[in-house]
Amino acid sequence: QVQLVESGGGLVQSGGSLRLSCVASGRTLNNYAMGWLRQAPGKERESVAAISRRGAYTNYVDSVKGRFTISRDNVNNTVYLQMNSLKPEDTAVYYCAATATAGARLSRYEYAYWGQGTQVTVSS
Repeated sequence: QVQLVESGGGLVQSGGSLRLSCVASGRTLNNYAMGWLRQAPGKERESVAAISRRGAYTNYVDSVKGRFTISRDNVNNTVYLQMNSLKPEDTAVYYCAATATAGARLSRYEYAYWGQGTQVTVSS
């Protein structure tokens, strides 16, 4: 069993930055590809970033390319999402998730483990 706990969400103004963290326990993360997903009110959950098991590959949804960066520290069992130039449309609950599969696919279906989510609110 993998336990995932997100932190770092909050309220920021448009153009600001936040760094989300996801700390895993129970198993080391080196055998898991990781992703960050978000869900806004009235919308389906959307995969925004993914990173392969050793961090060699990353993938981003078009709307966040150039603004968000996913990274990982397998020694400390932590995955990060650095979010810059935030926009009001980025407002959502952000979740980290883990999958034992290879690669860095953008998908909401392949993940076996999920965190509880952290709220990100961007004001205009």
